[in-house]
Amino acid sequence: MIFVSKRIKRIVAGFAAITLLTGLIGCSGSSSYPDDKPVDVVLITDYGTIDDNSFNQMAWEGIKQYAEEAGIAYDYYKPEGPDTDSIMTQIKRGISNGAKLFVCPGNMLEVPVYIASDKYDDASFILIDGIPHNEDNTDEKIRDNVSSVTFAEEEAGFLAGYAAVRDGYKGIGFAGGIPIDPVIRFGYGFVQGADYAAIEMGVNVHIRYTYTNTFEDDPRVEEMAAAWYDDDTQVIFACGGAIDKSIIRAAESHNGKVIGVDVDESGYSETVITSAMKDVKTAVYTGIRSYYAGSFPGGQESNMTCATGGICLPLETSRFEKFDKESYDTIFSHLSDGVIVPYKKTDIGTCEELTLINTEVTYIDFEQ
Repeated sequence: MIFVSKRIKRIVAGFAAITLLTGLIGCSGSSSYPDDKPVDVVLITDYGTIDDNSFNQMAWEGIKQYAEEAGIAYDYYKPEGPDTDSIMTQIKRGISNGAKLFVCPGNMLEVPVYIASDKYDDASFILIDGIPHNEDNTDEKIRDNVSSVTFAEEEAGFLAGYAAVRDGYKGIGFAGGIPIDPVIRFGYGFVQGADYAAIEMGVNVHIRYTYTNTFEDDPRVEEMAAAWYDDDTQVIFACGGAIDKSIIRAAESHNGKVIGVDVDESGYSETVITSAMKDVKTAVYTGIRSYYAGSFPGGQESNMTCATGGICLPLETSRFEKFDKESYDTIFSHLSDGVIVPYKKTDIGTCEELTLINTEVTYIDFEQ
């Protein structure tokens, strides 16, 4: 509400008063988002949208499920850019609309959550796939109003690599996007899983391995994938946002296969044989439920694994020819029980120092 003093009212009159009042309303902040309503839970999106078939959509579905069950108000805000200021603007917007809980998917939200959790200490934040840290990454801090949910990508990658080789593929590829920690862990796990299966089967496997340095659909990625398929690569693990679109197009035109990432991508193309999944929807739903139950797991990192139900392959929609449920259940249980513990540190990058027995890795420097 705008209050105009009696003195101003005496000074201005008629059209001048209307002009002044309009200007004041424009400065209030609310007119920038005229459709805003009071809200309890807000999703702050990262690179994608709520229908991107990836993290944002899965997080949105988790919010929607809980909110509609509990009868609370929810909305999503998409920052104008990937920079911290743009994201903070949307968090501030949520605060002004009464939001007390923010769901923030992706590493792009790490710095904003670090800042916002201190600035707005009466709000709570569920950070998916990241740890809050400052701009120069010299300080990591999960405050009591932050629940940081991470995933064992190395386990998901391991399952995908193991399944591919057990299904009969000996020429495989890993195309990661920007080499951030989750992407690197996917790659490490993929290579180790492929080698584990190769040892079991007594076969030799060749893996082409690269980071495309982008999460976008890019014709150069499609060109690279086409060249791989034309040589000895039969299936490529597309691990990086929208680069899957580029790789799927190459697979469709060059008789190749694709492994998706994060969500079940079987509906994208008949070339997708499986996906290394992270159950973001359940993680978000569980986090919101805990918040409203008064048991919010703030101040700690919750790592979702095979054992906790956060990692899997969507076996019902996978297009395997030889790899069956019995084999899947066996390898899954080995990961769940700790019989197999994939290497997951992210200080290697290219997998060149991993100990592999029956697998040769060719690292390819992707030039932008």
